[in-house]
Amino acid sequence: MAPGHVAYGLGAQYGLRVTAETVMAWERGTALPGERELKALAGVLWCAPGELLAAASTLREHRLARDIAVDDLARTLGMTAAAYQRIEGSGRWRGNERQAVALCDALDMSAAQFLTATGRNEELADLLTRAVTTRWQAYVRPVDKLVPLDRILVQDVLEQLHTDYQALMVPTLSWNTTNRDRAGTAGDAGREFTDRVVEEFWRTAGI
Repeated sequence: MAPGHVAYGLGAQYGLRVTAETVMAWERGTALPGERELKALAGVLWCAPGELLAAASTLREHRLARDIAVDDLARTLGMTAAAYQRIEGSGRWRGNERQAVALCDALDMSAAQFLTATGRNEELADLLTRAVTTRWQAYVRPVDKLVPLDRILVQDVLEQLHTDYQALMVPTLSWNTTNRDRAGTAGDAGREFTDRVVEEFWRTAGI
């Protein structure tokens, strides 16, 4: 279907005033359709809304990919629709641990996807870096509050990461404290170190 045909279908079937130029902008990724427009577009193209999205990275994209209404998801989480919409709009998670687990179940998100969708990757990287280079026991609770994983699993993973780090403390770029400190928080070596810690955390956790 040409963009003009799609635009016509959106108007004829769903009453949406959309131009062919707008459809082309959606195709190029220079503009994004709203929720109503996305569902209508899926209807015109005879597919599911999720099929029109690239890999979901936000809460809104994960929800739309599974065609779940805000009211339904909010009810599942035990919060008001307005409260959930504020979370989705800000991209910052404000629910409790039980609600985080329920959200992951409802949207079929992994713990890693949850962290990405709620903008908490940097916070996790900082906590994990501190855990492997100092006393890991002090970071079980903060990491547990951050990620929707069983606390015993978090404890076991942090202990394993700390043990691995201590055993591999050699002058290498990825696992050496001296290199990390010399590079500074903005340096490439520091970034490689924190990225490696996060990668090892999810791998060890089986995610």
